[in-house]
Amino acid sequence: MVTAQQLKDLELKANQIRQDIIKMLVEAGSGHSAGPLGMADVFTALYFNVLRYDPKIPNNPNRDRVVLSNGHICPVLYATMAHAGFFPIEELKTLRKLGSRLQGHPHREALPGLDTTSGPLGSGLSQAAGMAYVSQMDDLPWRVYCLTSDGEHDEGNTWEAVMFAGKNKLRKLTAIMDRNNIQIDGITEDVMPLDDIKAKYEAFNWHVIEVDGHNIEAIINAFREAESIFEKPTMIIAHTTPGKGVDFMENDYNWHGKPPTSEEAKKALHELRTLQGKIRSEHE
Repeated sequence: MVTAQQLKDLELKANQIRQDIIKMLVEAGSGHSAGPLGMADVFTALYFNVLRYDPKIPNNPNRDRVVLSNGHICPVLYATMAHAGFFPIEELKTLRKLGSRLQGHPHREALPGLDTTSGPLGSGLSQAAGMAYVSQMDDLPWRVYCLTSDGEHDEGNTWEAVMFAGKNKLRKLTAIMDRNNIQIDGITEDVMPLDDIKAKYEAFNWHVIEVDGHNIEAIINAFREAESIFEKPTMIIAHTTPGKGVDFMENDYNWHGKPPTSEEAKKALHELRTLQGKIRSEHE
């Protein structure tokens, strides 16, 4: 049960993470905007309500594992981890800089708290399934959470992982799909139609939950439901708005893989700061 105050705090945290994403991207001069902004609510729910971890002991063997399959949305992962205490928030400005720990795709050995290195799309679910298989086989306490995109479901090895996880009833695996309906070349249903994606997962013996990817309370409830499923892996299909919170970015696939200019960043930050005030007033 999430209290009204907790929900307010989480919504404010997600908004601050979105602001940091904009700041990171404009400082880097490269990177992806739409996906990170769209997934800020999911990452906030995951790291500040669901996951078991200790940023002071990032390699604790009993921690829950996080696999970011679509590594290009790493600005939202980095910003969330910084707010969770894994490293200083000031370090976010080093995104994509030479020698930075915050590269354009996560590098597991560069930054404490990362469980995988990602880059090639479609690999993360296989990695996560392997981890969950170990946890289940050895009766270990930790769960595995895999963040994946809808567009990377064009990759064949994703479906190999789906079949493997379903066959082995990997109850400790929860996957979260960013169903934002865009990819770098356009709308997903134009590039390579995916629907009915829910029915496809169910056909491979997965439990499927569909949620509004910007309703933090619903996201948390979905994660809790997944924990109660004992005979199947769970896929949470989070319906999100790419570029969420920035009017001129929302639902425009052209923002999939580019950062804002300085002027665009100013407009985006103004909009997000205005929203920050609205969130505060709505919960008073």
